[in-house]
Amino acid sequence: MPTNKSRMLFRRVFSFTSITSGGHEAVMNIIVLGFIFLSQQCGQSICQKASKPNIVMVMSDAFDGRLSFDPGSKLVQLPYTNYLRQLGSTFLNAYTNSPICCPSRAAMWSGQYVHLTQSWNNYKCLDANTTTWMDLLKENGYRTKMIGKLDYTSGAHSVSNRVEAWTRDVQFLLRQEGRPVSELVGNKSTVKIMSKDWENTDKATQWIHQTAASTTPEPFALYLGLNLPHPYKTESLGPTAGGSTFRTSPYWLTKVNSDLISVPKWLPLAAMHPVDYYSTFTKNCSGVFTDDEVKSIRAFYYAMCAETDAMLGQVISALRETGVLNNTVVIFTADHGELAMEHRQFYKMSMFEGSSHVPLLIMGPGLISGQQVNQLVSLVDLYPTVLEIAGISAVGNLSGQSLLPLLSTSIAFSNQQQRAWAFSEYHGCNVNASTYMLRSDQWKYITYADGLSVSAQLFDLTLDKDELHNVVHKFPDVQAHLEKQLRSIVDYPKVSEAVHVYNKKAFGAWRLSLGRNYSQVIGNLRWHVDWQKDALANERAIDKWLYGY
Repeated sequence: MPTNKSRMLFRRVFSFTSITSGGHEAVMNIIVLGFIFLSQQCGQSICQKASKPNIVMVMSDAFDGRLSFDPGSKLVQLPYTNYLRQLGSTFLNAYTNSPICCPSRAAMWSGQYVHLTQSWNNYKCLDANTTTWMDLLKENGYRTKMIGKLDYTSGAHSVSNRVEAWTRDVQFLLRQEGRPVSELVGNKSTVKIMSKDWENTDKATQWIHQTAASTTPEPFALYLGLNLPHPYKTESLGPTAGGSTFRTSPYWLTKVNSDLISVPKWLPLAAMHPVDYYSTFTKNCSGVFTDDEVKSIRAFYYAMCAETDAMLGQVISALRETGVLNNTVVIFTADHGELAMEHRQFYKMSMFEGSSHVPLLIMGPGLISGQQVNQLVSLVDLYPTVLEIAGISAVGNLSGQSLLPLLSTSIAFSNQQQRAWAFSEYHGCNVNASTYMLRSDQWKYITYADGLSVSAQLFDLTLDKDELHNVVHKFPDVQAHLEKQLRSIVDYPKVSEAVHVYNKKAFGAWRLSLGRNYSQVIGNLRWHVDWQKDALANERAIDKWLYGY
């Protein structure tokens, strides 16, 4: 029979949905969500009898993890994320291991930090034959399927993206992105904006229905990768343009609590850390923005998160409809966050919270419900976690730790020691220095090793949630402790030097491959507006960096 808790949850969803939605779709949402809650509660005794659970991971792009719990969750209606939060565990301090698409996903799929796999940028990531946790699930009897955005092997993304990463040490400063803008499309009944993601979500739900209907007894594992809420390509800027358009419809904007949207505090340009200033300039954010522009970008971003949440909901609904939800572990996470004009930036490529903090919610049979976990964790922890859930021994030298001791209702895991820090690094475009971040207690320590005359950064996130006050000189003992701890994890000066060597070698080979077309090609990448102001000087700057003259 349904428990009192399930009845209460159903009433909450009914009230929430009836207030915020309208028409036939609203009624369907009520029914689907209500039955999801009830089936989760009613089937608990059944799911605990299964030997191996199904595993479903939905990984979005660019989803700010702070939206998955209060107070951030009040900014936008995310009913399915909230569903996982109430019936699963929410990690309040989950971080990407590299705040950009491909390296971050490389860490998640391999279970190793990006410097160990040399996943330096969106072009240089894992080899295609790298053993992922999905490979191991398949080898151990799982029926597996990967749909949508995978993005963890080398060779992807635009030429502009890789060239900007390779040339980050060149002594020029060029805008590499379009100015961030918001774009309203459709009307109050327009639901499906990101058509490719919806197509992949449909494929995922169809696969669930087909697999659940199969008479074979093996468990299944499904991965769905979404591109939302990543900004869209700005088509008006031409074929080499990057993604600087935040696009949504009036339908999704109604899910945003506009009264709670704030204009982030910005440091004056002259007071910014030099690496942050480089990021702000190359992201085309150093100009003037009105408060209305900033609020619009942020509102549209939150609306894009609401559309993402609906795709997560479609997957959960398929699991419920096919009767397998009660024996399925559901994981929702993202490759990185989105700054959405915090620190005068959009996109990611930063260790600030908006960029590096990711959602991580896990629900399933035998796992604690309604739990908020303060433990510092990161994406590399998912590899050993998934394997332990499946009863498979981890192989190789993994960087992560299983999170099952923090999730399981079994006392067998309760005494296992968990590390008290999280580590991230970044070596790609829009930043002119390899960047290393260590989170420990209330501290965030960010340091660099690229021969730049820049100081480290230290933020007390308890007192300075906006990360505007660098206190590295105020707390030298804290810096010394965190520096020692960081060097026990990674020899970061050595790693930075390896990135320098790779960048020059890779760029040199690319340049050679172009022959006489080099000047034309490099001058027409997405930095072309600034490049053409003095193309000869920019080519000379590259020559000086590459050849020393």
